[in-house]
Amino acid sequence: MRKAFHLVTAVAFMFGAGGAMAETYNLKVLGQPVATGLIQKNVEQPFFENFAERSGIDAKTDYKPLDVTGIKDTEELRILKSKLFDIVSLRMSQVSRDEPTILGLDLVGLNPDYETGRKTVAAFESVVDKQLQAKFNTKLLGVWPFGPQVLFCKPEIGQLGDLKGKKVRVYDQNLANFVSSVGGTPVPIGFPDVHQSLARGVVDCAITGPSSANSAGWPEVTNYMLPVAFQLALNGYGINLDTYNSMTPEDQQKLEAAFDSLVDEIWEYSEELFDDAVRCNVGEEPCKTVKKYDLKMVPISDADRTIIGNAVSEVSFPAWAEVCDAQNATCSAAWKAALGIAN
Repeated sequence: MRKAFHLVTAVAFMFGAGGAMAETYNLKVLGQPVATGLIQKNVEQPFFENFAERSGIDAKTDYKPLDVTGIKDTEELRILKSKLFDIVSLRMSQVSRDEPTILGLDLVGLNPDYETGRKTVAAFESVVDKQLQAKFNTKLLGVWPFGPQVLFCKPEIGQLGDLKGKKVRVYDQNLANFVSSVGGTPVPIGFPDVHQSLARGVVDCAITGPSSANSAGWPEVTNYMLPVAFQLALNGYGINLDTYNSMTPEDQQKLEAAFDSLVDEIWEYSEELFDDAVRCNVGEEPCKTVKKYDLKMVPISDADRTIIGNAVSEVSFPAWAEVCDAQNATCSAAWKAALGIAN
């Protein structure tokens, strides 16, 4: 009788009151490159290393930063579709060649500040999610910014017009079109290779966020910083739909709530890092998060503000809409409808 009691107790413990065996998920996670700096180090990696606690889901995670895997960031959506990883910290601009709808979140000139960026994401995120689910078997779990992307140059510059004839590192086609429009020569280079490219003169200038540039040592090989915001460098989290659908409805809710919290945390932290890194890069105080350098701050002229302000209508939207509509017939119309822009 006692043996029978123990057997029943053991079975009840394994299967729970509902009669189904308790689910433990083993999730393979591909993160941002370590080289990108503090958001990866201080927010993203700790979240995934403590995923069960942060989400309330019985899950084990195997988290690997992108730049320790040998995987190219341009391959991330294909990686997700193939389920080589269950969750990927998507580098949105870099994967936009596979799904150009993504670039509608962050066209050059569209998001001059964090507040505007949040509104853009809220309006257009569902359109991107629909495309990712249909084409890449991927559900979008949230979108967040590295922060305003600004210009670093080795030779002296005083305005955007000084990019004429200069080679400029870019990270997506929309930004490349803009650089070309002001006379520069866009050169696509992966983030880990930019420092060496600047040092060797492969490029004269490069665009990224102030904190990421600092963490990667760009101020060691450049002299000038023009803090005009080209884009917000939006990134996101995607999960393979098969993985998501294998979860119970309760766990799906917990998952989405955890990522909502993570994304909100990154939005706030990103803004703190941006303000501090701008000061640090030019040797000002307070400087708390990254290394202090002595770059020369180039003031943003009214002419440059006008160029950036007109970029959406004159350069970035027309070029993007042509490419996007060729792959997704409703792309630009959906963008206009979502953002409330009249035809």
